[in-house]
Amino acid sequence: MTYILSMKHQQATLETVGGKGMSLSKMLTAGLPVPDGFHVTTEAYRLFVNTNEIQPQIIDALDGLDPGNTAKLEAASLQISSIFTKGEITDELKKEITAAYQKLGNVPVAVRSSATAEDLPGASFAGQQDTYLNIQGESEVLNAVKRCWASLWTARAISYRLINHIDQSTVALAVTVQKLIFSDAAGVLFTVNPVNGDRDEMLINAAWGLGEAVVSSLVTPDTIVISKTSEKISSYETADKQLMTIRTAKGTEEVPVSDPMRQKPALTDNQVEVLTKLGKTIEQYYQMPMDVEWALEKNQMYIVQARPITVLPPQWKPLEKGVIYTKGSLAEHLPSPVTPLFATLGMDLINQATHILWNHMFEDGVQKLWPEHGAYTTINGYTYMSCRFKPFLLITKSFSPKSIRRTYQKSVERSNIAQKEFAAVVTEWESKSMESMSAEQLLNGVRTVFGTACTYFTKIQLCLPAALTSETLLTKLFKGTAAKAGVPDISVLLLGMDTIALQSEKSLYKIGKWVSQYPDLSNYLRITSAADISRQFTSAVPPPMISDELWTQWKKQIQLHFVNYGRTAYEFDFSNPTPQEVLTPTFESIKSFTTGQGESPLTRQAESKKRRIEAAKAISNQLNGPRRKLFLKLLGWAQKTAPMREDVIFSMGMGHPVIRLMLNEVAQRLIKKGALSQPDEIYWLKETELSDLVNRLDRGETLQDMTGTIPGCREEWKKNQSYTSPPEIPEKKKKNAHSNPEKPEIINGNTVLYGIGTSFGTVTAPACVLYGPADFEKFNTGDILIAVTTTPAWTPLFASASAVVTDIGGPLSHSSIVAREYGIPAVMATHSATRKIQTGQIITVDGKTGTVMIHEK
Repeated sequence: MTYILSMKHQQATLETVGGKGMSLSKMLTAGLPVPDGFHVTTEAYRLFVNTNEIQPQIIDALDGLDPGNTAKLEAASLQISSIFTKGEITDELKKEITAAYQKLGNVPVAVRSSATAEDLPGASFAGQQDTYLNIQGESEVLNAVKRCWASLWTARAISYRLINHIDQSTVALAVTVQKLIFSDAAGVLFTVNPVNGDRDEMLINAAWGLGEAVVSSLVTPDTIVISKTSEKISSYETADKQLMTIRTAKGTEEVPVSDPMRQKPALTDNQVEVLTKLGKTIEQYYQMPMDVEWALEKNQMYIVQARPITVLPPQWKPLEKGVIYTKGSLAEHLPSPVTPLFATLGMDLINQATHILWNHMFEDGVQKLWPEHGAYTTINGYTYMSCRFKPFLLITKSFSPKSIRRTYQKSVERSNIAQKEFAAVVTEWESKSMESMSAEQLLNGVRTVFGTACTYFTKIQLCLPAALTSETLLTKLFKGTAAKAGVPDISVLLLGMDTIALQSEKSLYKIGKWVSQYPDLSNYLRITSAADISRQFTSAVPPPMISDELWTQWKKQIQLHFVNYGRTAYEFDFSNPTPQEVLTPTFESIKSFTTGQGESPLTRQAESKKRRIEAAKAISNQLNGPRRKLFLKLLGWAQKTAPMREDVIFSMGMGHPVIRLMLNEVAQRLIKKGALSQPDEIYWLKETELSDLVNRLDRGETLQDMTGTIPGCREEWKKNQSYTSPPEIPEKKKKNAHSNPEKPEIINGNTVLYGIGTSFGTVTAPACVLYGPADFEKFNTGDILIAVTTTPAWTPLFASASAVVTDIGGPLSHSSIVAREYGIPAVMATHSATRKIQTGQIITVDGKTGTVMIHEK
């Protein structure tokens, strides 16, 4: 048996020295600057396990483990670690390890775990096993080798293998012992930019001292972006490097960085150039993107580890040259990746309506502005608004006297007309008998109603600027005067307006008060979760404690509420269930009102009105003459148009309930003919596929079974959902750390995200990340609501939230307005909160500074 191999030995294969060891040997053999050392092979691990009869004890400890049960995983790991600690290395193996160590010169070394199932192109086991730095002396090296062997059975490693179905009985661990580099600086090099997926960029993280502080995320490192083609530095963000890992007599420790060094660049331009060339060589050698750990000692660069980058974000590249893509306008109402049916049928109708609008706005200039793929398109599943970049044409057309008059005159009246026209189409289709229509007629009905929704949106686009402009001007011109008058937040002038969303909340409040008259129903709501109430609501049979008559009355109350306020949507992609289908937020609100926990919207509105009147009077008293007249005129304009902004957005999803009913009817017919197995599978078909099925269905022909293609579409959608889509493509170069949302700051070991504070206050509470209606059931009273964005249909959740954080939005977004109405802190435009924060984590939201701190401990 071979227990020890030199670093350059030809038998240094995956099976003998593990992924990390094999990679280091390959690079050293190829002439790359890898510190010398030796491998303790997997045969040595197996010898230790067999002679100490450890494997049966491991199998017993792992029996029946659930990869999601952290407590039991930790207990099993501690049990196995104790077994390894008690085990004895054979005398023969001790001699071989100490002899190899003596050949290195009895110097300080790094002792690194190297598993047989790690650093592979298909799976990343980074951080699964342990590394020990600054180990010196024969007994210390032997002890570190044992600890590395035991780290094959950390809780995270066991869980990872269970999740990825890796046979726990076949894994083994090698150990690599290398001369320790006394690094002045260290870090990580990615041969492809892991933030934006750009294959022509390399990214370097660098900090002072040993690299442990960087790979363990204990320090915010410098971030350097390099063009792979030119090898020139594109950007160099020098971080405030507060900690560094250093050698000590007993190993390593983290110490503060001296003030002169904290904001000094860790690498010179020449050192970056050397590292860039090494990175390109390593990538060419492996023929794949690589994650490379490096160390710098006395201006000599060393490579201490290299592994394939197993997961890369997609590239966010323009589809057409000379076109810019933004998340503005309608794209804001499509925050998640869209489904195939929406990406085809829905997007086509959106572009048809938008083309009419652009003709109206830009007339003969449309051809110069309209992109080949349309005004709205998808990139990596996300919807973007696009336009050919012709700034002079846009400015002259958008700000012509004719355009300004058309946009600002009678905006409220025009929005009301647009809502009535849209409502008439929705009502017409709601009154039709769906069972009597052909599948083709139903699909055409979907096109008609959604096409009208798109036309409605284009019409309100010419109304909304009035609301935004009036509030912006009011704030800009009189914010200072408001402060002098003792009004710290001028937005109080626009709170408490009687919007449809507020009317809907008042309707739920009245239902809650109605419920309070009936002890049996009140008790039922009190002891039953909102999720269970939602499930039981569809049953004709009441719960045991409630009479048939009371159950019927209760259901009528809810149904009447939805008749009046149920025609809306959580987001514009019609594949998402509507509030009429996802009842949990509705019942959560009623529960809180019934039990007296929820604040009365009637009281809140009255108080807001009082503050509004008092604030207006206080500001007006500070003014006289023309400025007072201007203030009152702007105030009247803003107060008239502010409710319109919320109301028209609430109505955007007016057609979604009937659209989903029509698509459900088509889906049920397709299920009967074997084309689908579940109703929601219809959203995972492209328009051409659905049209073909519908035509064949109406002709009575045999239908193709489409269920086999749907899992792949769902997986693609889930993969896209894990990405953070940039707000603009091409992306703007980041100038500092705070402007880069993908590189949050680390303060005292806690991650801090930066955004825009839009509602003052500070709250520390558990986070709840909600991507859409499917997640609503996990939201609990007092949670901090984390979302990409919200619409008026989300408003019931705000009554239970302690704060709100979104990826996109600003001071005038729906999330901000409603947060201010409820008096809870809000931070918008964090860009990546939904990806950086996990449900259940304790976070602190500061609405004044616009920061979100994730408490890691």
